[in-house]
Amino acid sequence: MNLTNLLSSKKDDILKRWFDEILSVYPVQTSNFLKTQKDPFANPIGQTIFHGIEDIFNEILSSETDSKNISSFLENVIRISAIQEFTASKAMGFIFSLKKAVKDVLNEEINEGSLYPELLILDDRIDKIALLSFDIYMNSRETLYDIKANEVKNMTFNLLRRANILTEVKEE
Repeated sequence: MNLTNLLSSKKDDILKRWFDEILSVYPVQTSNFLKTQKDPFANPIGQTIFHGIEDIFNEILSSETDSKNISSFLENVIRISAIQEFTASKAMGFIFSLKKAVKDVLNEEINEGSLYPELLILDDRIDKIALLSFDIYMNSRETLYDIKANEVKNMTFNLLRRANILTEVKEE
């Protein structure tokens, strides 16, 4: 059996392990809530992360990874990390934890068979996705800082205007 077939057959186990790895960066109470609460309205973060990694995994399983598709799936997950102000290493770690999840779930098959060449190809695909993820994370952080800077600028302008310190310059 080739690696793609194994990954497809063990998809649920890999996704569960990957999701658990991702949530390990959160405090225990938060992690437990994100794992157990299945209502998307009560737990939008957990549901967004899970569905995002499921979409990423499905894209990895496809023979041709579409960078536009994978980018949109990554954005959904990475925005959460950017808003929560995770460090870049913490925010991008979820991509690399897929490697660990795959190796944990397929440990027996990897040790028994000749999956090593296919595993190297999978690792390479995951590494490329991680590089793309870093770009998406940086863009999200830049957008967040722009929003914050504009908010401070608008707040300052409004305070000056209310205090009648700000005067308008009339054109002649």
